[in-house]
Amino acid sequence: MSKPKPCPCGLPAAYADCCGRLHAGTAAAATAEQLMRSRFSAFAVQDAAYLLRTWHPSGRPVRVDFEPGLRWRRLEILDTVDGSAFHQTGVVEFRAHYTQDGEAGEMRERSRFTRVDGAWVYLDAEG
Repeated sequence: MSKPKPCPCGLPAAYADCCGRLHAGTAAAATAEQLMRSRFSAFAVQDAAYLLRTWHPSGRPVRVDFEPGLRWRRLEILDTVDGSAFHQTGVVEFRAHYTQDGEAGEMRERSRFTRVDGAWVYLDAEG
């Protein structure tokens, strides 16, 4: 029996038991951080439908194109502000590590999240 695939979000769980549930629509993000992690994982596994579904309508692109040769490798959560089950908005600062055509890189962002009909969605990046 093969070992379950680890979740790209960085939590010590199998993909199917972690972000895979959110991608499949069998669970919803309870916090802004959980949505951030699941969106990173969606970029890592190239799940465009999930990314579009969790993007605020005001900034949602028509489609998501994945850059050839770009692979998202690791996520670090640096800070969170609000975004719990008791909040309507939240901010998650993160560092995402990637390789592009074999070269290592990283991006850092403070993402803003809000709720639409009770569900967490990505709004935009600060500044």
